[in-house]
This record gives sequence, structure tokens and C-alpha cells, in this order.
Amino acid sequence: MHWRSSQPALQSPDFPMAKGLFVVGFSVAEVLQIQSRAKEMLTEGKTVMSWGDSGSSVGKQFPMSVKEVLEECAYALSLLDPATYRRGRKRIAVSKISGYLPK
Repeated sequence: MHWRSSQPALQSPDFPMAKGLFVVGFSVAEVLQIQSRAKEMLTEGKTVMSWGDSGSSVGKQFPMSVKEVLEECAYALSLLDPATYRRGRKRIAVSKISGYLPK
């Protein structure tokens, strides 16, 4: 019996929103650099920039939210270097007995 996932190849139950944007063409070092920069932006509060002067305002929003970048990085790292960055898989087994079992 073959079990086939209905999810695309780059989807993972560990990272349901990740699209695999940093998987192809990126090295582990590059993904770690992106992750580090996203963490800096998050801790500095630079996720959205806006300012105003004399009744006019300007806003800048980054192409991806910091949350998305961090999730994409974690997903890419789990594929690029699974021995180091793979989340532990939990296995759950269930058995059920119905009816009467003699002693």
C-alpha cells in the first residue's frame, strides 16, 4: 500500500505556511545570514517604517514579514541541513480492541 501526500513536495507539516523560497539557490550560510538579519530587524522594531512631515506621509513595508522570513529560513535549513536543523518527528501509535477477550 502506497501512501501519497496531498501536499506539494516542498510543503511540510512542521512548516505549514512555508513555500520553500530559500531552498533552491541558497546555501546554509546564506539562509543563516537572512535569518540573522530578520532577527535584527525584529529586535530593532524595523518591520514597517513610516514617517510624516507637514501633512504628507511616507511608508515602507518589506516584501515579506519578519515572521514569514523566519519561517522560510527554518524550513530551508531543515531541508538543506536536516542533520542539524530537522525538527524531531513524533510518532503516535494507537491500537484498539473491541469485543470480549478471554483471560
